Amino acid sequence: MSDTNTLIAHLIELRNRLLCALASVLLVFVCLVYFADDLYHLVAKPLMDVLPENSSMIATDVASTWFAPIKLTLVLSFFIAIPYVLYQVWAFIAPGLYKNEKKLVAPLLFSSTLLFYAGMAFAYFVVFPLAFAFFTAAAPAGVTVSTDISSYLDFVLKLFFAFGVSFEIPIAIILMCWTGMTDANSLRAKRPYVIVGAFVIGMLLTPPDIISQTLLAVPVWLLFEVGVIIGGIYETRKKDDECDDSDSAVNRDH
Repeated sequence: MSDTNTLIAHLIELRNRLLCALASVLLVFVCLVYFADDLYHLVAKPLMDVLPENSSMIATDVASTWFAPIKLTLVLSFFIAIPYVLYQVWAFIAPGLYKNEKKLVAPLLFSSTLLFYAGMAFAYFVVFPLAFAFFTAAAPAGVTVSTDISSYLDFVLKLFFAFGVSFEIPIAIILMCWTGMTDANSLRAKRPYVIVGAFVIGMLLTPPDIISQTLLAVPVWLLFEVGVIIGGIYETRKKDDECDDSDSAVNRDH
């Protein structure tokens, strides 16, 4: 098969994989869209629980009462379909990987999904109650807290994404250690800079309040430590695999 035909075959396979991933998102969306209002109520619950008495969320745009729940459902559909989307990515790249690379990539794809969900769960169950309680309590006298539903949705989706991505730090560190971009000892030496960087990330990815920033920065730092430990283990395994490959090559030569 010529290089042109090979390239076309890869492009066709890529298109098919992308279509399958898109179809999975749409399938989940079709299953969830009937419950769009219930899903929005569930996501809004952390704020609703701390709103002052006789206060409620509002809709300042005529169509936001329909668009906000639908937008939330579409985003959640993508989040739920992530395992299948990542499977399509794995199925596309797996044929070009070596055996030892497959041993690394497969568990990383699985663990990255769990970490992303863990980040979202941490934001919902830990960050939202604390942050919203602080926001509502800090309202000046005479100010009624009535949050617009579209503004609230944009706020929580930003936090969901920020915490989900930030919880992927161990995966990024493991990949850097595995590829030789850095090593565990070098990362440990840079720990003070990482702690400062964690708070900078918290400042950039979260709303401008110290609670959200701190609640993101501390897990980022702890996840960095976890990544360094696991990255060191993967480094040792890689060296052992290379030694075994070298021994096998020497034995073949003899």
